[in-house]
Amino acid sequence: MKLYANEVSSATSRVRIALAIKGLAVDIQPVTIFGDAAESRQAAYRAINPQGLVPALETDTGELITQSLAIIEYLDERFRAPPLLPADPEDRAFARAIALAIASEIHALLPPRVAARLSQIPGMDADGVAAWVRHWVDVGLSAVEDRLAARRTGPYVVGNLPTIADIYLFPQVISAARMGFDVPQRWPNIAEIVARLHDIPAFAQNAPAPRT
Repeated sequence: MKLYANEVSSATSRVRIALAIKGLAVDIQPVTIFGDAAESRQAAYRAINPQGLVPALETDTGELITQSLAIIEYLDERFRAPPLLPADPEDRAFARAIALAIASEIHALLPPRVAARLSQIPGMDADGVAAWVRHWVDVGLSAVEDRLAARRTGPYVVGNLPTIADIYLFPQVISAARMGFDVPQRWPNIAEIVARLHDIPAFAQNAPAPRT
């Protein structure tokens, strides 16, 4: 398998964590994603993935799977152990809900193409873009914190083992800390879970790299 990836991308980080949990090795194909000359904007990569996004996984049969959630669920269905979704249907739904809250309600509003478009709006400067990003991270993670406070029963998001929910939470919280959020003070349940995840090599070794 081949993974088109960027080490700064939190979406790429999710897939790399899932691969590490499963003990799977893939051929990493780096793709730059920042600036007008980014490889993700160029025709060569758009011919592979028309969305121009990372990650994208090319399977052993040549099928291209895009979107981190689809990739992770594909890996979980093809390589069953250890599972990334709980066995209980309600727990499975909750794990997916937390993953989607991060992917759809937070991360979707933050990537480079969104910041680039915002910067083109008259009156929107770099400080305005940064305020946009912080607002949606704050709103989104605060909602996740409230959900965890109401339902959490174990050391991780759902029970006693990391799931797809933890895979999504971990990179997003690392990014929030780099933005200057006081994670333990602001979101204590989230901070406790992420601190525990830092002790798991599959997570710690595949965290998103800081943007330089």
